[in-house]
Amino acid sequence: MVIDAHLHLWDKQLGRVGENKVVALKDGKSDFGGEIRQMMPPYMLDGRNTVEMLISNMNYARVSGCVVTQEYIDGNQDHYLLECRKKYPKRIKVCCLYEEKEIKDEWIGQFDGIKICAGRLKDQNLLHHKEIFEKAERLKKFISIDMADGDAQTDAMEQLIETYPDLRIAIGHFGMVTTDGWEKQIALAKHEHVYIESGGITWLFHKEFYPYPSAVRAIRTAIDICGIDKLMWGSDYPRTMTAITYDMSKDFIEKTTELSEEEKIKFLGENARAFYGFEELEVPEKIRNMVE
Repeated sequence: MVIDAHLHLWDKQLGRVGENKVVALKDGKSDFGGEIRQMMPPYMLDGRNTVEMLISNMNYARVSGCVVTQEYIDGNQDHYLLECRKKYPKRIKVCCLYEEKEIKDEWIGQFDGIKICAGRLKDQNLLHHKEIFEKAERLKKFISIDMADGDAQTDAMEQLIETYPDLRIAIGHFGMVTTDGWEKQIALAKHEHVYIESGGITWLFHKEFYPYPSAVRAIRTAIDICGIDKLMWGSDYPRTMTAITYDMSKDFIEKTTELSEEEKIKFLGENARAFYGFEELEVPEKIRNMVE
């Protein structure tokens, strides 16, 4: 069973990078703060990154469940994500987006978790945002957080983990694995309820490209730091699909000989099922494709 711990959806992309707007165009392109970028695969013609297309990709790649996180560059997608989960309640967990302002308990209560884009916060001191951590613990929601590069925020994060010991925290982008000090983010997962997910790892090792041997070695290093039981797979769909297919984002894990079969099972799904609380998931049927 495979579970994707880090991907994105949006109905209408209207976000920002710094103070500049990010707006979807057509053919998978976006105006990224004044520069035209290929934000999605070119077959996403109308700028919408829909749940129906995601589920089709998940079925083909035989991914049972997923966690939809958020990013400032896409704009707040809270309302759309609630619609997505309503359509596929067993397969999808969704996060509301923290934007450095109060979120009412009643609103948070509708979601499974809260996304914090910590590396993009105007106020980078995580201790100044402790209220959202307190709310997440009290409301029994998880925090999905992409931290600033390296160890810039790890000391503050450790203080928050110790202050809210029952809070489930998933650290994204595999600790920004290609930056100095990434191991300190991984080491945070030595705490009981802190996990690491690999959303974006194929982006971070893009220059090396498939089958990403350095990414596999980084996973091996992370296992040495915090153990395999704390690591989860994520795709960063759909942005990483501008270079590879959705299936390829996990295929290099399935085919590597550097991880044992037990480690692959835990990394690709079992750890995420335990952390996020997925129930009643089914493995999509294998359909033989035309090149097989």
